[in-house]
Amino acid sequence: MSTTSDSVADRSRPKMALLLGLGLVLFFFLLALGTWQVQRLYWKEGLIQTIDERTHSAPVPLAEVEKRFAATGDVDYTPVTATGTFLHQGERHFFATWQGQSGFDVFTPLHLEDGRFVLINRGFVPYDLKDAAKRPQSQGATVTGLARNPLPAKPSMMLPDNDPQKNIFYWKDRDAMAASAGLPAGAGLVPFFIDADATPNPGGLPVGGVTVIDLPNSHLQYAVTWYGLAAALAGVLIFMLRHPVKEE
Repeated sequence: MSTTSDSVADRSRPKMALLLGLGLVLFFFLLALGTWQVQRLYWKEGLIQTIDERTHSAPVPLAEVEKRFAATGDVDYTPVTATGTFLHQGERHFFATWQGQSGFDVFTPLHLEDGRFVLINRGFVPYDLKDAAKRPQSQGATVTGLARNPLPAKPSMMLPDNDPQKNIFYWKDRDAMAASAGLPAGAGLVPFFIDADATPNPGGLPVGGVTVIDLPNSHLQYAVTWYGLAAALAGVLIFMLRHPVKEE
């Protein structure tokens, strides 16, 4: 009888060892996911704080923001002022919605006093007012708004490709916008966008101040979820060690 029990126990040990091994691998994987979410939490909190500090700071001249961009490559949401002349014939149109209405954000080249250009997101217009000829326009302007970093690539494969020939952009490809507007590349073009503030434009359009600052921060909940699953799995593994399944 003892020999039979020993034989069953011998057969069950490899299975138990395999289950425990797989469980330990999964346990450490869950811990790693939880730790990664904690790291993301600290990063996101720092980013939110940086953006909050930037958006509540006083606007600075364009030249100063350019220096910061050259040094760090990051000027997102930095308040800035720029003076020049709008080239409305070079408007580029970014498909957008505003307060439940479909239309476009209007990106207009601003010809700076030093001869260079910067693309200004002047704000939202309804779909049927895409044509600049249907809206009153101003020429000379001092724009106050937020600097926005250029995107290095299309942010999602789910987005349609831009259609420069129809002047419809689904993602903010600064170089393609500038090229299709006939602007010079390189040093002749400021390397970031500016989102204009809510200062009213002639006739009320475009509607400025459309920058959306919404950074969801659910990393704490994710971390608790992963660590909770790891704790539950640890409980299962301990139970298995204390109460091994016996084969009949």
